[in-house]
Order: sequence, then C-alpha cells, then structure tokens
Amino acid sequence: METNMVDEAQVREFWGGLDPGVLDRIVVVSPHFDDAALGAAHLLATYPGSTVITVLGGQPPAYPDHVTPWDEAGGFKTGDDVVSARREEDRQAMVFVNATPVWLEFPDHQYLAIEERPTPPEVGPSLEKAIADANPTAVFLPMGIANPDHVVTHEAGLIAREELIKSGTEAVWFCYEDHGYKHLPGILAWRISKLFQAGIWPTPSIVPIEVDMDKKRALIAIYKTQVAPLEQDHMLAERLDANVPEQYWRLAAPVPVMASMLMGDA
Repeated sequence: METNMVDEAQVREFWGGLDPGVLDRIVVVSPHFDDAALGAAHLLATYPGSTVITVLGGQPPAYPDHVTPWDEAGGFKTGDDVVSARREEDRQAMVFVNATPVWLEFPDHQYLAIEERPTPPEVGPSLEKAIADANPTAVFLPMGIANPDHVVTHEAGLIAREELIKSGTEAVWFCYEDHGYKHLPGILAWRISKLFQAGIWPTPSIVPIEVDMDKKRALIAIYKTQVAPLEQDHMLAERLDANVPEQYWRLAAPVPVMASMLMGDA
C-alpha cells in the first residue's frame, strides 16, 4: 500500500498535480509592491495567511531632484516620500487578502544609477533569509522578465532556492508570470529557455485557485498610486477586461524519461 501511495504521488506530479499540504504556507516573492497582486492575486485570495516578500521595497539613498515619470504618473511630486506611501498601500492590500507583507531594503532601480543597482548575488542572501523565516511549503518567484528589478528578483530567487535546497528546505518552488511583461514578444519563452539551460524545468502546474476578478480588481485598486502608470504603460484595464489568466510554473529537476524523449533518444 505504501508503494502505491508513492506511485500515485509520482503520477500526480508527472501530470502537474500537487500533493496535499504543498500550499499550506505560501511565500510570494514580488519585485515591487504591486507585482504579487498583478500576477498572483487569485493565489493570495484563495490561500489567506500567505507571506509576500517585496524585494525592491527599500528607501533610496535620496530621491531624484525631479520626480520620476512613473511616480509623476502616480500623482507624486518632487519631495514626496514615495516609498512610505507605497508601503502603506501594500500594508492595506495585504490586510485585504489576509497576507503578511515583508519588505527588503533594496531601492527601486528608477532611483539609482545603473552601477548602484543591487545585483542578484547581493540580494540573494537577504531574500534567502526572508524566505527561510517564513518557513514555506511553497515559494512563488516572478518569471523575472523585461524590467531590471524583475530580472534581479528572479535571479536572486534562484540563488536563494539553490541555497535553501542545499540546507534541506523541502518547499516546492514555482514561478508566476509577470503581469504585462509576459505579453512582450518572445520574452516569456526566453525566460523559459534560460531556465531549461540552467537545468531547471519550468512546467505549468495545477494550482487550485478561486478565480474572482472582482476581488483581483479590488486588490489592485488599493495600490492607487500605481493604477494610473500601469494604465498608461501596461494596458491595465484591457488586460483585466480580458480576464488574462494567472499561470504558475513548477520549478524542478529534469524528468529523465521526458529528457530522453526531448533529446530524441526514445
């Protein structure tokens, strides 16, 4: 009987299913304050008690002399404390879905010169600790595409994943698709190919969620200083009107039989 249970679990995993308990304690890693809501709102709404770690949630050394175009579109003016306002929005949003916010102290790239921006090896240890502190059964990273903060978050997440696996953490790892950016030509396929090249197989997984677009809209609306720039640059309303689905990709080692088939050996 025990062998059959193991076989059944293997079969479920092979076909994209999850074992009971995998989604007991969820961590969603978000590049900016709003990205988890944009790309994983249904997940957060379905599983209250989750933790959302925002990587680029820190204060900049100094705000620019002139407000950035993104912040200006959100209603800010020069001299405003943008990060504090957005942290308050995030706090309210997490209350709405009964999640716990965690903010790392790395500044958004828009406030820094290229040479000052945090790198994945610099972010990795802090992110690893934040994930470990949450003791998750499942971790959802962004695919990390197009935006430099998304790329850094994804790559730092893979560093944290490797270290936590080495230390014996048994969490199951996923990526969620970055809202908006995933529709750019070829960019999602590029990330998937990068993961394959790294020996990590990304596979769409069967993650049970309740699809409630009204609740997703309400969650995103709490980030009120982000809505206007998202509409301006990312066709937010059109994407929401289209009910674009959220997809979660499981990250795992190659499956030998499938690797053999894909390589033409079967």
